Amino acid sequence: MKIIKKIGLVLLILFVIAQFFGPDKNIGDVASIAAFEKETNPPEDVKLILKNTCYDCHSDTTNYPWYNAITPVNYWLNHHIEEGKEHFNVSQWEGNSLKRKDHKFDELIEEVEEGKMPLNSYTWTHGDAKLTEEQVKAVVNWAKQVRVMYGLQSKPE
Repeated sequence: MKIIKKIGLVLLILFVIAQFFGPDKNIGDVASIAAFEKETNPPEDVKLILKNTCYDCHSDTTNYPWYNAITPVNYWLNHHIEEGKEHFNVSQWEGNSLKRKDHKFDELIEEVEEGKMPLNSYTWTHGDAKLTEEQVKAVVNWAKQVRVMYGLQSKPE
């Protein structure tokens, strides 16, 4: 029984020490999101959906929940954010070609229509991020309009 107590004490000490370490936070300039919104011109309802369901993981500006202060949860969240930004980062939107932007919107449509985005692990803790059928339609319709715009811009005159 003494060995179990010693192992438990060591694990507790390691857990406490780990709380002093964590990944860098994803806190950038909100203006980068404004540039994306200016270019893609989402309607107000879609802007709200993007804010509540997308920007935490798909921009350089994350609104962290209280439990991000707990290690190892903060590393798990950081992994989700880094992976999300790798696939679709609205803060780095301006540097992409029209072809890449169009492709990213094609992926966005597919992921949202198939219910893969937002992730279930995100909606568990962010109940307002769970999309209704109406919200899915609104996002998909907007994304399709953006794809048409990019298609028109890429055609030679």
